[in-house]
Amino acid sequence: MNKKGWLAVCIAVVIPLGFYLVARQYGVAMPGHYFPDSVVTHMKDGKEVNDTIWHRVANIRLQNQLGDTVSLDSLKGKVIIIDFFFTHCASICPILTRNMRHLQDALKLKDYSKRIDTTFVKFISLTVDPEHDSPPVMKRYADRYGVNSDVWWMLTGPKKTIYDFALNELKLGLQDSVSVDSNFVHTDYVALLDKDRVIRGYYHGTDTAAMAKLGDDIVFIMLEKDKKRKSTAFDELRPLVIPIIVILLGTIAAVVYFNKKKLS
Repeated sequence: MNKKGWLAVCIAVVIPLGFYLVARQYGVAMPGHYFPDSVVTHMKDGKEVNDTIWHRVANIRLQNQLGDTVSLDSLKGKVIIIDFFFTHCASICPILTRNMRHLQDALKLKDYSKRIDTTFVKFISLTVDPEHDSPPVMKRYADRYGVNSDVWWMLTGPKKTIYDFALNELKLGLQDSVSVDSNFVHTDYVALLDKDRVIRGYYHGTDTAAMAKLGDDIVFIMLEKDKKRKSTAFDELRPLVIPIIVILLGTIAAVVYFNKKKLS
């Protein structure tokens, strides 16, 4: 095969392979949206377009395990992961908290080796027994389970505030296969909120496979966030450049080698 033939092979094999790698990396099914509030109709390029307004979780102000008063409004631009627990629970809560801790540890802050900046993720655990779970009690529980207070709040406050939030804002009663008791919310469901506080998924926190899926969806939402920043779009594609170049150079080297062997 002459030089032109080998170059044709490069074009026919390497370039499609590069597009395949990009599609494989980024052609993912993004997490869905839950609970439409309304539909807005407007005209775009002479066509009628319908935009769904999704339910946005309301703000809530509570005390964390350090005794600080915090709110969701202070987490602008962050993805939020929310679960429910109580410190003297002996059934699902220890498993749920351990799985949340594993996810916390897996998403290392500014993990450049994985090219993921996870400082935009916030873990929140709401106690369903606030009469017992004061900030010092939650702090001892948090320390026992390796909770990093920089990225994970354990929150307490008025029971009505917490329960209204669980049932009316996160709408847990609409997701649980078993009806949630409005007098005592005890569920292993973990809710994922995007940076606009729109619900993007529910996951069984005691199921390791479901929590792995949650970890994937967090990253997908991060990519969705970055796609709106044109200045950083190339940064996400950069990891694929080197493998493609290596393949291309290897193919060219093979062309040169076989041509020299043929001429000799």
